[in-house]
Amino acid sequence: MSERYRLIIRETGGPEVIMREPIRELTPGRGEILIRQEAVGLNFIDTYQRSGLYALPLPSGLGSEGAGVVEAVGEGVGDFRVGDRVGCFSGPVGAYATHRIVAAERAVAIPGPISSETAAAIMLKGCTAEYLIERCARVKRGDTVLVHAAAGGVGSILVPWLKAIGATVIAHAGSAKKAERAGEFGADHALSGSIDGLAAQVRTLTDGEGVAVVFDGVGAASWTESLASVAKRGLLVTYGNASGPVPPFRALDLTKAGSIFVTRPTLADYISTPEELRASAQRLFEMVGEGYAPVHIGARYSLTDAAHAHRDLEARATTGSAILLP
Repeated sequence: MSERYRLIIRETGGPEVIMREPIRELTPGRGEILIRQEAVGLNFIDTYQRSGLYALPLPSGLGSEGAGVVEAVGEGVGDFRVGDRVGCFSGPVGAYATHRIVAAERAVAIPGPISSETAAAIMLKGCTAEYLIERCARVKRGDTVLVHAAAGGVGSILVPWLKAIGATVIAHAGSAKKAERAGEFGADHALSGSIDGLAAQVRTLTDGEGVAVVFDGVGAASWTESLASVAKRGLLVTYGNASGPVPPFRALDLTKAGSIFVTRPTLADYISTPEELRASAQRLFEMVGEGYAPVHIGARYSLTDAAHAHRDLEARATTGSAILLP
């Protein structure tokens, strides 16, 4: 039998705090399944938890997203059998492991045409795109939307998905190369470079009106320009902290910006029931199958090399999705 192990942190800090430890025998309890993981998703939230920005009880595992094969089922499990291909991306943390026990009701079946690598690369990011577009912002045909970090893991799914439903997309990325990729994903306007002055470019492209929705996963560095890019009574969706958390602001700032709305959503609140979870995953897999949610795996790392992967992610040295391979 190949070695079973997991990665944990005993203290928060830089990537160097990620440690490896062996896994003892795992037996799923009632309502649980044991998954032999074939691929693990790498997400920015993993770095927030490792650094302490999002507090975890210590010691703790890392990661919430993985895909593989059911090795054992506990009592009362009727949805899955040994040998089924499944994915889990809704917690609890602990996906950085060769094997993992999860509640069966928090797992989703992976359709035959979709590989474990593809599922691990897109489930969390893709279901994030699903809820952001279709249930949070409720973007409709004809809306003009600004997407930050448009060549990143979530951005590279947001852009083609938005185009598929008929939105006009203004994409921004940190470099010309990444902006070019956003253009390949279907963005109507692909901007690059410093975030400073972005709002002026957005206003020019929209005849001074601004955009109906801003999807901002950058956080602190982009807050001011995002606020200035929203049209009257528009919506600013700040869903990530790649550059740090959004600074404190006053309700009056929203009035001055044009009576705009701001929300700070999280995926967990949009997949809080098994029904919501599976409906979101089903919608995602439909979009993947139809070619509207392309999966670009920009980097593959050994699971044991997770610290290196975290450094690359925090340095914004990746494009698309990155995965860890046990």
